[in-house]
Parts: sequence; structure tokens; C-alpha cells
Amino acid sequence: MNTPKPPSKHLPIDRILAPFRTFIRRDASPGILLIICTVIALAWANSPWAHSYETFWHTPLGISIGEHNLSFSLQHWINDGLMAMFFFVVGLEIKREVLAGELASFRQAFLPIVAAIGGMIVPALLYLCFNFGTSSEDGWGIPMATDIAFAIGVLTLFGNRVPISLKIFLTALAIVDDIGAVLVIAFFYTSDLNFFELFLGLLFLLTLAGANYLGVRNALIYGVLGIGGLWLSFLLSGIHPSIAGVLGALTIPARTRLKSTDLSKSLKPLIEKMERHFPPEVSPYRSNPEDLLTKGQLRALSRMEKLCEYAGTPLQRIEKGLHNWVIFLIMPLFALANAGVELEGNVESMLYSPVSFGIIAGLVLGKQIGIMSFSYLAIRLGFARLPLGVTYGSLYGVSCLAGIGFTMSLFISGLAFSTGSPYVSASKLAILLASVISGLLGWLMIALYCPKRDSASTTA
Repeated sequence: MNTPKPPSKHLPIDRILAPFRTFIRRDASPGILLIICTVIALAWANSPWAHSYETFWHTPLGISIGEHNLSFSLQHWINDGLMAMFFFVVGLEIKREVLAGELASFRQAFLPIVAAIGGMIVPALLYLCFNFGTSSEDGWGIPMATDIAFAIGVLTLFGNRVPISLKIFLTALAIVDDIGAVLVIAFFYTSDLNFFELFLGLLFLLTLAGANYLGVRNALIYGVLGIGGLWLSFLLSGIHPSIAGVLGALTIPARTRLKSTDLSKSLKPLIEKMERHFPPEVSPYRSNPEDLLTKGQLRALSRMEKLCEYAGTPLQRIEKGLHNWVIFLIMPLFALANAGVELEGNVESMLYSPVSFGIIAGLVLGKQIGIMSFSYLAIRLGFARLPLGVTYGSLYGVSCLAGIGFTMSLFISGLAFSTGSPYVSASKLAILLASVISGLLGWLMIALYCPKRDSASTTA
């Protein structure tokens, strides 16, 4: 099969960007970047310039239109604005997985669904064992979350030692975990409701769904209705705008207008037209005249672009367009703005608090106990079976990796405890510590139960 040739010309910018492109293509890169940003935040918050950390992230930033003013701190804009985009991409991933991925068939999805449910219930119960009846019991949702970027990043460090079915299982489990986190945020971490704004938000949601039904595929239309209408209405209604991100994603069209077989037939005459219409004779003093296309070629190229757009789905196109922005900009910014914990003088008191005990027990122990016990019962009762090439040992390794809560746990911590609460610092420190322990334990288990393959088995 003929493969497309790379561009014949390499510009200076290509050489400059090559290392960055290589870094972005690696599956472990998002996790590495999050670690770097976390270290920077911790170092900044415990440096001689610690006061500037809080001052900078609490800098007010507002938008004014006439008499209307929307003003929040920089941290608030990241947590309620940019993170809504993160949840929008999560919603796109959920819809894709349900329509044509690992959650498309009930039999295929049963094991990761059951495992994720166990990985949410047991950590929450363990947290409540330490905090039930106290003012900190609202943090029970913190240890329920899994950070998919970190978990997948650790798993990819082992390369082909890890069977693809295990990576798929972890991805599906994390997607179900995200669904659970969204539901928890919607039903348990929502403040007093403004029903008028909520009604407006639902109207915008119906409008987005109507645009999908009518066949509207322009991303700009969904962006204006989603950000200018749905997100803003939910923000003002008291429901966390992350819910608006997920709901808005579910309205994005996932249908093509042109089948792949019809695409190839339609492209052939246009490619011939591109080759047939050569540029006219130009001055010999002008270099590279072939760089300029004729009008016929421009029309053919424009038609080819439109056909390729019709052959794809808006859902996949938008997800691909936003994915790198989310994992390489929004999530690192969130880590920078939220992971800074002042450690000087009060580490012991933070670690020995019921909040810390509950979070560490939930993420480190609750995740592995919940995922393994629920998975084992489902398999033993005949409702599910181990994925191909996966052993109970490697499944245990993944259950440990699921205890890396980080981004989602920090996010829910910010909803569970108000700013200035003594529980905020304790929860952040416990999340960081539990995530490190879970990551190291998961890495060790995968190293033990996913042995190196020889070259013959790799190429078989």
C-alpha cells in the first residue's frame, strides 16, 4: 500500500518545533508535564515568594458589557472556565466510547463499569469511616476520582510489556469513573439554585440538541451557544459549569455526511484535476512558480477539503482539535493554580487529620479493594471475564494506578471545602501523597506481573 510522502520542503520552523512535536506524541508526556507543574507550584508556595503565589492566582479578572460585569479571581476562571472545557472533552470521549468504543456493547463494558463502581463506592465509604458526622464529611467525593492522564502515563512507561487489552480496560474504567464524578458534582456539590438561569441553560441545551437534529455541523455555532449560553447560564444558576461542559458535549453531532467509500470515489476526479491544471508560464526570474496554484486547482482543493470534512464527524474533529489544548495547557494550568500547598510548620498536623486519613485510605486502599473485589465477583459469578492477556496480577496493578486521583480529586476538593477552610491544604497534601503512593505501587505491580516479552512473542 502506498503511504503519503512527507512534505518535500523542511522549513526552519519544522526543525525548531520537532522536539516539541515528539514530546506531544508520547502518551506519558501529559503526566510528565503535570508532575513538573505540581513541583513548580509546591516550590513556589514554599519559597520566599510564597505570598505572591496566593496573590497572583487570586488576582481579580473581569468582563464588562455595559452595566453587566462578570468578575472572578484568576484561579476561579481556571477552575470554572477552562476546566469546563476539560469536562467538555471528557463528555466527547464518553459519547464516543458509548457509541463506538469500549462502552458500546453491554457485555464488553460490564467489567470496567462494575470495577469503576467498586472503585468509587469503597473509597467514599473509607473516607466516611474517618469523617462521618464531622464538618469534613463533605469531602467523601474526593477519593472517588481517577486521573486518567497520570494513570495511562504510568502504564505506557512499560511499552509492549502491557497488553493492549489492559490499557483499554483502564481507559474504559477511567471514562466510567469520570461519569461517576460528573454525577457526584451535579447532585452533591451544587450550591443554591437560581431557577431562572437554570431554565435559560436548559433552553440553550435544547437549542444545541435541535441544531444537532437539524444537521448543523459548524463548530462555531456550537461554541457560541455552548459558551455564550449554556456555560454562562449554568455558572450563574448555581450548578457547577463543568456539568454544562459534559451536557454540551453530548449534543455534538457524531454522524458523517459522506461514507468513506463515496469519499474515495469523489476524490479521484478532483485529484486528477489538481494534476491536470498546471500553473501558467511565469517569468523565469521568479523562483518556485509551482507554489502558486491555478484557479482550477484552488477550486478542486476547496472541494476536497469540504468532502473530507463531510467524511468525518464534528465530534471527532472537535475532540482532536481540543485534546492537546486540554492536556498540555488547561490541566497544567489547573495544577499550577491548585497544587501549591504551604508545608512549613504544619505538615504533621495536616497529615494526622481525619481528612488526610480518609483521602489516603480511600485512594490507596479503597481503589484497589473496590476495583479488585467487584471485578473478581463479576468474573466468578459469570457476568464478565478477564480481558485477553490480562491476569489478576496485572489487574491489581491497574487498580493501584486508579488511586492516582490528582486532577479530578483536587477539583472535587475545591468544591467540597470552601476557600480558606483548614481542610483545603490537608486535602491537597493527602491527594498528592496518595497519588504518589498509588503510582509507585501500581508501577511495581505492573513490573512484577507484566514481564518483558522476547522479540519472537512481540513480532508474532
